[in-house]
Amino acid sequence: MIADLRINGPRLWQAIMKMAEIDALPEGGCGRLALSQGDKQARDLFKSWCEEAGCSVSFDALGNMFARREGVNNDRLPVAIGSHLDTQPHGGKFDGVYGVLAGLEVVRTLNDNAVQTDAPLEIVNWTNEEGARFAPAMLCSGVYAGLFDLDFAHSRKDDDGVRFDSALRDIGYEGKEACGAHPLGVFLEAHIEQGPILDSAGEPIGVVTGGQGQRWYNITIVGRDAHSGSTPMASRSDALVAAAMLVLEVQHIAKSTDNAAVATVGALTVLPNSRNTIPGLVSFTVDMRHQDDNLLSVMDQRLRQACEDIDDAKIDLEMIWHNPPVIFDKQAISAIRGATRELGYAHREMVSGAGHDACQIARKVPTAMVFVPCKDGLSHNQAESAKPSDLEAGCNVLLHAALRLSN
Repeated sequence: MIADLRINGPRLWQAIMKMAEIDALPEGGCGRLALSQGDKQARDLFKSWCEEAGCSVSFDALGNMFARREGVNNDRLPVAIGSHLDTQPHGGKFDGVYGVLAGLEVVRTLNDNAVQTDAPLEIVNWTNEEGARFAPAMLCSGVYAGLFDLDFAHSRKDDDGVRFDSALRDIGYEGKEACGAHPLGVFLEAHIEQGPILDSAGEPIGVVTGGQGQRWYNITIVGRDAHSGSTPMASRSDALVAAAMLVLEVQHIAKSTDNAAVATVGALTVLPNSRNTIPGLVSFTVDMRHQDDNLLSVMDQRLRQACEDIDDAKIDLEMIWHNPPVIFDKQAISAIRGATRELGYAHREMVSGAGHDACQIARKVPTAMVFVPCKDGLSHNQAESAKPSDLEAGCNVLLHAALRLSN
Protein backbone atom coordinates (compact mmCIF):
# COMPACT_ATOMS: atom_id res chain seq x y z
CA MET A 1 0.00 0.00 0.00
CA ILE A 2 1.26 3.46 -0.92
CA ALA A 3 0.07 4.80 2.44
CA ASP A 4 2.59 2.46 4.13
CA LEU A 5 5.60 3.66 2.11
CA ARG A 6 8.53 4.98 4.14
CA ILE A 7 11.95 6.13 2.98
CA ASN A 8 15.20 4.40 3.94
CA GLY A 9 16.49 6.67 6.71
CA PRO A 10 19.98 5.12 7.07
CA ARG A 11 20.52 5.35 3.30
CA LEU A 12 19.57 9.03 3.32
CA TRP A 13 21.96 9.67 6.21
CA GLN A 14 24.80 7.81 4.49
CA ALA A 15 24.32 9.87 1.31
CA ILE A 16 24.49 13.13 3.29
CA MET A 17 27.63 11.97 5.10
CA LYS A 18 29.26 10.89 1.83
CA MET A 19 28.54 14.27 0.24
CA ALA A 20 29.97 15.97 3.34
CA GLU A 21 33.37 14.43 2.62
CA ILE A 22 33.76 16.83 -0.33
CA ASP A 23 35.53 19.99 0.86
CA ALA A 24 35.22 18.81 4.46
CA LEU A 25 36.51 21.19 7.14
CA PRO A 26 38.48 20.26 10.30
CA GLU A 27 35.63 21.04 12.70
CA GLY A 28 33.10 18.86 10.89
CA GLY A 29 31.55 21.24 8.39
CA CYS A 30 31.93 21.90 4.68
CA GLY A 31 33.44 24.77 2.68
CA ARG A 32 32.09 23.91 -0.76
CA LEU A 33 31.67 27.21 -2.58
CA ALA A 34 29.62 27.50 -5.76
CA LEU A 35 31.38 26.57 -9.02
CA SER A 36 34.54 25.48 -7.19
CA GLN A 37 36.27 22.18 -7.91
CA GLY A 38 34.55 20.83 -4.80
CA ASP A 39 31.19 21.88 -6.25
CA LYS A 40 32.11 20.00 -9.44
CA GLN A 41 32.89 16.88 -7.40
CA ALA A 42 29.57 17.18 -5.57
CA ARG A 43 27.71 17.60 -8.85
CA ASP A 44 29.49 14.64 -10.40
CA LEU A 45 28.62 12.45 -7.42
CA PHE A 46 24.99 13.57 -7.42
CA LYS A 47 24.75 12.98 -11.16
CA SER A 48 26.15 9.45 -10.82
CA TRP A 49 23.70 8.60 -8.03
CA CYS A 50 20.77 9.90 -10.08
CA GLU A 51 21.78 7.92 -13.14
CA GLU A 52 22.15 4.78 -11.01
CA ALA A 53 18.56 5.41 -9.87
CA GLY A 54 17.40 5.43 -13.50
CA CYS A 55 17.13 9.19 -13.95
CA SER A 56 18.25 11.19 -16.96
CA VAL A 57 20.27 14.26 -15.95
CA SER A 58 20.42 17.62 -17.72
CA PHE A 59 21.58 21.10 -16.79
CA ASP A 60 20.75 24.55 -18.09
CA ALA A 61 22.85 27.56 -19.09
CA LEU A 62 23.55 28.45 -15.44
CA GLY A 63 24.30 24.91 -14.30
CA ASN A 64 20.96 24.25 -12.60
CA MET A 65 20.68 20.43 -12.63
CA PHE A 66 17.52 18.42 -13.32
CA ALA A 67 17.40 14.63 -12.76
CA ARG A 68 14.21 13.18 -14.28
CA ARG A 69 12.33 10.00 -13.37
CA GLU A 70 9.73 9.37 -16.04
CA GLY A 71 6.08 9.02 -15.13
CA VAL A 72 3.13 7.18 -16.65
CA ASN A 73 1.91 10.42 -18.23
CA ASN A 74 4.97 12.32 -19.38
CA ASP A 75 2.83 15.00 -20.97
CA ARG A 76 2.24 16.28 -17.45
CA LEU A 77 4.67 18.80 -15.99
CA PRO A 78 7.01 17.23 -13.44
CA VAL A 79 6.75 17.38 -9.67
CA ALA A 80 10.19 18.71 -8.73
CA ILE A 81 12.05 18.27 -5.44
CA GLY A 82 15.34 19.94 -4.65
CA SER A 83 17.58 22.55 -3.08
CA HIS A 84 21.34 23.22 -3.47
CA LEU A 85 24.73 21.55 -2.98
CA ASP A 86 26.93 24.63 -2.43
CA THR A 87 27.73 25.72 1.14
CA GLN A 88 28.98 28.68 3.10
CA PRO A 89 32.79 28.98 3.54
CA HIS A 90 32.41 27.55 7.06
CA GLY A 91 29.09 25.80 6.44
CA GLY A 92 27.49 22.64 7.74
CA LYS A 93 26.60 19.26 6.28
CA PHE A 94 22.84 19.75 5.95
CA ASP A 95 21.98 23.22 4.65
CA GLY A 96 20.74 22.69 1.09
CA VAL A 97 22.30 19.26 0.72
CA TYR A 98 19.48 17.63 2.70
CA GLY A 99 16.87 18.94 0.27
CA VAL A 100 18.68 17.62 -2.80
CA LEU A 101 19.44 14.21 -1.35
CA ALA A 102 15.96 13.90 0.15
CA GLY A 103 14.68 14.19 -3.41
CA LEU A 104 17.07 11.42 -4.45
CA GLU A 105 15.88 9.27 -1.55
CA VAL A 106 12.25 9.74 -2.63
CA VAL A 107 13.17 8.40 -6.08
CA ARG A 108 15.15 5.51 -4.62
CA THR A 109 12.24 4.56 -2.34
CA LEU A 110 9.80 4.57 -5.26
CA ASN A 111 12.21 2.39 -7.22
CA ASP A 112 12.58 -0.05 -4.31
CA ASN A 113 8.82 -0.47 -4.13
CA ALA A 114 8.17 -0.43 -7.91
CA VAL A 115 5.85 2.57 -7.53
CA GLN A 116 5.28 4.56 -10.70
CA THR A 117 3.87 8.08 -10.50
CA ASP A 118 1.48 9.52 -13.04
CA ALA A 119 3.48 12.73 -13.47
CA PRO A 120 7.25 12.55 -13.84
CA LEU A 121 9.44 13.47 -10.86
CA GLU A 122 12.56 15.61 -11.02
CA ILE A 123 15.35 16.27 -8.52
CA VAL A 124 16.85 19.76 -8.80
CA ASN A 125 20.18 21.20 -7.71
CA TRP A 126 20.06 25.00 -8.01
CA THR A 127 23.37 26.78 -8.65
CA ASN A 128 24.83 29.35 -6.20
CA GLU A 129 22.06 29.45 -3.62
CA GLU A 130 24.32 30.66 -0.84
CA GLY A 131 25.70 33.72 -2.59
CA ALA A 132 28.89 33.28 -0.55
CA ARG A 133 31.12 33.35 -3.64
CA PHE A 134 28.90 35.16 -6.15
CA ALA A 135 26.41 37.66 -4.67
CA PRO A 136 23.46 37.80 -4.47
CA ALA A 137 22.15 34.59 -2.94
CA MET A 138 19.66 32.41 -4.82
CA LEU A 139 21.14 33.81 -8.00
CA CYS A 140 20.31 31.07 -10.49
CA SER A 141 16.89 30.13 -9.15
CA GLY A 142 16.31 33.90 -9.39
CA VAL A 143 17.21 33.90 -13.09
CA TYR A 144 14.97 30.86 -13.57
CA ALA A 145 12.07 32.77 -12.00
CA GLY A 146 12.74 35.91 -14.05
CA LEU A 147 14.01 38.06 -11.18
CA PHE A 148 17.48 38.49 -12.72
CA ASP A 149 18.67 38.21 -16.31
CA LEU A 150 21.39 35.96 -17.69
CA ASP A 151 23.90 38.75 -18.26
CA PHE A 152 23.56 39.87 -14.65
CA ALA A 153 24.33 36.35 -13.40
CA HIS A 154 27.25 35.92 -15.81
CA SER A 155 28.79 39.23 -14.71
CA ARG A 156 28.94 38.43 -10.98
CA LYS A 157 32.51 38.29 -9.67
CA ASP A 158 34.05 36.64 -6.63
CA ASP A 159 36.58 38.33 -4.34
CA ASP A 160 39.41 37.31 -6.68
CA GLY A 161 37.72 38.90 -9.70
CA VAL A 162 36.66 35.58 -11.29
CA ARG A 163 33.44 35.96 -13.26
CA PHE A 164 30.54 33.57 -12.75
CA ASP A 165 30.41 32.50 -16.41
CA SER A 166 34.12 31.70 -16.46
CA ALA A 167 33.90 29.61 -13.28
CA LEU A 168 30.88 27.74 -14.65
CA ARG A 169 32.71 26.82 -17.85
CA ASP A 170 35.76 25.73 -15.86
CA ILE A 171 33.78 23.02 -14.03
CA GLY A 172 31.98 21.88 -17.21
CA TYR A 173 28.41 22.54 -16.14
CA GLU A 174 27.30 25.21 -18.61
CA GLY A 175 24.33 23.67 -20.43
CA LYS A 176 22.62 24.75 -23.63
CA GLU A 177 19.04 25.01 -22.34
CA ALA A 178 18.05 28.59 -21.48
CA CYS A 179 17.68 29.18 -17.75
CA GLY A 180 13.96 29.34 -17.10
CA ALA A 181 12.97 27.25 -20.10
CA HIS A 182 12.91 23.95 -18.20
CA PRO A 183 9.23 23.36 -17.31
CA LEU A 184 8.17 22.44 -13.77
CA GLY A 185 4.64 21.76 -12.56
CA VAL A 186 5.26 22.19 -8.84
CA PHE A 187 8.38 22.54 -6.68
CA LEU A 188 8.94 21.15 -3.17
CA GLU A 189 11.97 21.90 -1.00
CA ALA A 190 12.93 20.23 2.27
CA HIS A 191 15.39 22.09 4.48
CA ILE A 192 16.69 22.35 8.02
CA GLU A 193 14.90 25.28 9.68
CA GLN A 194 18.08 27.30 10.36
CA GLY A 195 16.30 28.74 13.39
CA PRO A 196 15.35 27.52 16.89
CA ILE A 197 11.55 27.25 16.74
CA LEU A 198 11.10 23.55 15.88
CA ASP A 199 14.04 22.44 18.01
CA SER A 200 12.77 24.35 21.05
CA ALA A 201 9.25 22.98 20.62
CA GLY A 202 10.37 19.39 20.01
CA GLU A 203 8.36 19.27 16.77
CA PRO A 204 9.85 17.38 13.82
CA ILE A 205 8.03 19.13 10.96
CA GLY A 206 7.45 22.71 9.88
CA VAL A 207 4.83 23.30 7.19
CA VAL A 208 6.21 26.46 5.59
CA THR A 209 3.65 28.90 4.23
CA GLY A 210 6.03 31.55 2.85
CA GLY A 211 9.29 33.42 3.23
CA GLN A 212 10.21 36.86 4.48
CA GLY A 213 11.52 39.62 2.25
CA GLN A 214 15.14 40.71 2.09
CA ARG A 215 17.14 43.77 1.09
CA TRP A 216 20.92 43.62 0.68
CA TYR A 217 23.14 46.71 0.61
CA ASN A 218 26.75 47.63 0.00
CA ILE A 219 27.82 50.76 1.88
CA THR A 220 31.07 52.61 1.20
CA ILE A 221 32.32 55.42 3.47
CA VAL A 222 35.08 57.73 2.30
CA GLY A 223 36.91 59.74 4.94
CA ARG A 224 40.56 60.82 4.88
CA ASP A 225 43.71 58.87 5.76
CA ALA A 226 45.76 60.79 8.31
CA HIS A 227 48.36 60.30 11.02
CA SER A 228 46.80 58.99 14.24
CA GLY A 229 49.17 60.90 16.51
CA SER A 230 49.41 64.34 14.94
CA THR A 231 45.86 64.88 13.64
CA PRO A 232 43.61 66.66 16.17
CA MET A 233 40.24 65.03 16.81
CA ALA A 234 38.39 68.07 15.45
CA SER A 235 40.26 67.82 12.14
CA ARG A 236 39.56 64.18 11.43
CA SER A 237 37.34 62.51 8.86
CA ASP A 238 37.34 59.00 10.28
CA ALA A 239 35.51 56.55 8.03
CA LEU A 240 35.49 53.83 10.70
CA VAL A 241 33.78 56.05 13.27
CA ALA A 242 31.05 56.80 10.71
CA ALA A 243 30.77 53.08 9.97
CA ALA A 244 30.46 52.26 13.67
CA MET A 245 27.59 54.74 13.99
CA LEU A 246 25.80 53.10 11.07
CA VAL A 247 26.40 49.57 12.36
CA LEU A 248 24.71 50.52 15.62
CA GLU A 249 21.90 52.19 13.71
CA VAL A 250 21.30 49.02 11.66
CA GLN A 251 20.76 47.14 14.93
CA HIS A 252 18.50 49.89 16.27
CA ILE A 253 16.37 49.89 13.11
CA ALA A 254 15.63 46.18 13.45
CA LYS A 255 15.01 46.20 17.20
CA SER A 256 12.70 49.22 17.06
CA THR A 257 10.60 47.98 14.11
CA ASP A 258 9.05 44.84 15.64
CA ASN A 259 9.93 41.30 16.74
CA ALA A 260 9.86 39.98 13.17
CA ALA A 261 12.51 42.44 11.88
CA VAL A 262 16.16 41.41 11.61
CA ALA A 263 19.20 43.28 10.31
CA THR A 264 22.86 42.29 10.08
CA VAL A 265 26.21 43.80 9.15
CA GLY A 266 28.03 40.68 8.03
CA ALA A 267 31.23 41.86 6.31
CA LEU A 268 33.39 44.95 6.87
CA THR A 269 36.64 46.11 5.26
CA VAL A 270 38.82 48.90 6.67
CA LEU A 271 41.56 50.68 4.71
CA PRO A 272 44.44 51.26 5.01
CA ASN A 273 44.06 48.96 8.03
CA SER A 274 47.09 50.37 9.79
CA ARG A 275 47.43 50.78 13.56
CA ASN A 276 48.64 54.38 13.37
CA THR A 277 46.58 55.67 10.45
CA ILE A 278 43.06 57.08 10.70
CA PRO A 279 40.86 54.92 8.45
CA GLY A 280 40.06 56.70 5.21
CA LEU A 281 37.87 54.08 3.58
CA VAL A 282 35.40 51.54 5.02
CA SER A 283 33.04 49.28 3.11
CA PHE A 284 30.47 46.94 4.65
CA THR A 285 27.35 44.96 3.89
CA VAL A 286 23.85 45.23 5.35
CA ASP A 287 21.20 42.48 5.26
CA MET A 288 17.68 43.53 6.37
CA ARG A 289 14.65 41.19 6.44
CA HIS A 290 10.96 41.27 7.29
CA GLN A 291 7.88 39.28 6.29
CA ASP A 292 5.95 42.53 5.60
CA ASP A 293 7.30 44.37 2.56
CA ASN A 294 5.82 47.68 3.73
CA LEU A 295 7.79 47.50 6.98
CA LEU A 296 10.87 46.41 5.04
CA SER A 297 10.48 49.63 3.03
CA VAL A 298 10.27 51.63 6.26
CA MET A 299 13.51 50.00 7.42
CA ASP A 300 15.07 50.94 4.07
CA GLN A 301 14.03 54.59 4.49
CA ARG A 302 15.46 54.73 8.00
CA LEU A 303 18.79 53.33 6.83
CA ARG A 304 19.00 55.91 4.03
CA GLN A 305 18.17 58.71 6.45
CA ALA A 306 20.87 57.51 8.85
CA CYS A 307 23.41 57.72 6.02
CA GLU A 308 22.33 61.27 5.21
CA ASP A 309 22.58 62.33 8.85
CA ILE A 310 26.34 61.63 9.00
CA ASP A 311 28.04 64.72 7.56
CA ASP A 312 31.74 64.25 8.33
CA ALA A 313 32.33 61.55 5.69
CA LYS A 314 31.09 60.75 2.20
CA ILE A 315 28.69 57.79 2.24
CA ASP A 316 27.53 55.79 -0.76
CA LEU A 317 24.66 53.33 -0.22
CA GLU A 318 23.84 50.80 -2.95
CA MET A 319 20.94 48.37 -2.61
CA ILE A 320 22.13 45.35 -4.61
CA TRP A 321 19.10 43.12 -4.04
CA HIS A 322 15.45 43.39 -3.05
CA ASN A 323 13.65 40.07 -2.66
CA PRO A 324 10.03 40.75 -1.60
CA PRO A 325 8.19 38.40 0.80
CA VAL A 326 6.58 35.38 -0.82
CA ILE A 327 3.45 33.34 -0.05
CA PHE A 328 3.62 29.69 -1.09
CA ASP A 329 1.02 27.85 -3.17
CA LYS A 330 -2.12 26.71 -1.32
CA GLN A 331 -2.36 23.35 -3.07
CA ALA A 332 1.32 22.55 -2.50
CA ILE A 333 1.02 23.58 1.17
CA SER A 334 -2.09 21.41 1.46
CA ALA A 335 -0.19 18.40 0.08
CA ILE A 336 2.56 18.87 2.70
CA ARG A 337 0.07 19.49 5.49
CA GLY A 338 -1.98 16.43 4.49
CA ALA A 339 1.09 14.20 4.28
CA THR A 340 2.26 15.39 7.70
CA ARG A 341 -1.09 14.63 9.32
CA GLU A 342 -1.37 11.28 7.54
CA LEU A 343 2.04 10.27 8.89
CA GLY A 344 1.12 11.44 12.40
CA TYR A 345 3.99 13.90 12.90
CA ALA A 346 3.75 16.82 15.32
CA HIS A 347 4.12 20.00 13.31
CA ARG A 348 3.47 23.71 13.05
CA GLU A 349 2.91 26.17 10.23
CA MET A 350 5.57 28.86 9.93
CA VAL A 351 7.17 31.53 7.76
CA SER A 352 10.80 31.01 6.74
CA GLY A 353 13.26 33.47 8.24
CA ALA A 354 15.99 32.42 5.80
CA GLY A 355 15.94 32.81 2.05
CA HIS A 356 15.70 29.67 -0.07
CA ASP A 357 15.55 28.75 -3.74
CA ALA A 358 11.89 27.94 -3.13
CA CYS A 359 11.28 31.62 -2.37
CA GLN A 360 12.48 32.49 -5.88
CA ILE A 361 10.84 29.60 -7.72
CA ALA A 362 7.49 30.39 -6.06
CA ARG A 363 7.23 33.50 -8.23
CA LYS A 364 6.97 31.26 -11.31
CA VAL A 365 5.97 27.75 -10.19
CA PRO A 366 3.56 26.53 -7.45
CA THR A 367 5.88 25.90 -4.50
CA ALA A 368 5.99 24.88 -0.83
CA MET A 369 8.58 23.81 1.76
CA VAL A 370 9.10 21.31 4.57
CA PHE A 371 11.27 22.26 7.55
CA VAL A 372 12.96 19.92 10.01
CA PRO A 373 14.77 21.00 13.22
CA CYS A 374 18.47 21.69 13.53
CA LYS A 375 20.16 21.62 16.92
CA ASP A 376 19.79 24.95 18.75
CA GLY A 377 18.70 26.51 15.46
CA LEU A 378 22.36 26.81 14.44
CA SER A 379 23.25 26.98 10.74
CA HIS A 380 25.90 28.57 8.49
CA ASN A 381 28.28 27.04 11.02
CA GLN A 382 30.43 23.91 11.08
CA ALA A 383 28.57 22.76 14.19
CA GLU A 384 25.27 22.63 12.27
CA SER A 385 23.53 19.39 13.30
CA ALA A 386 20.30 17.51 12.65
CA LYS A 387 18.91 14.22 14.00
CA PRO A 388 18.65 11.31 11.55
CA SER A 389 15.08 10.69 12.79
CA ASP A 390 14.04 14.27 11.95
CA LEU A 391 15.65 14.11 8.52
CA GLU A 392 13.82 10.85 7.91
CA ALA A 393 10.50 12.34 9.01
CA GLY A 394 10.90 15.33 6.69
CA CYS A 395 11.76 13.07 3.78
CA ASN A 396 8.71 10.88 4.47
CA VAL A 397 6.55 14.02 4.32
CA LEU A 398 8.25 14.96 1.06
CA LEU A 399 7.60 11.48 -0.35
CA HIS A 400 3.90 11.51 0.42
CA ALA A 401 3.41 15.14 -0.61
CA ALA A 402 5.05 14.34 -3.97
CA LEU A 403 2.83 11.29 -4.39
CA ARG A 404 -0.28 13.39 -3.71
CA LEU A 405 0.74 16.01 -6.26
CA SER A 406 2.00 13.60 -8.92
CA ASN A 407 -0.98 11.26 -8.80
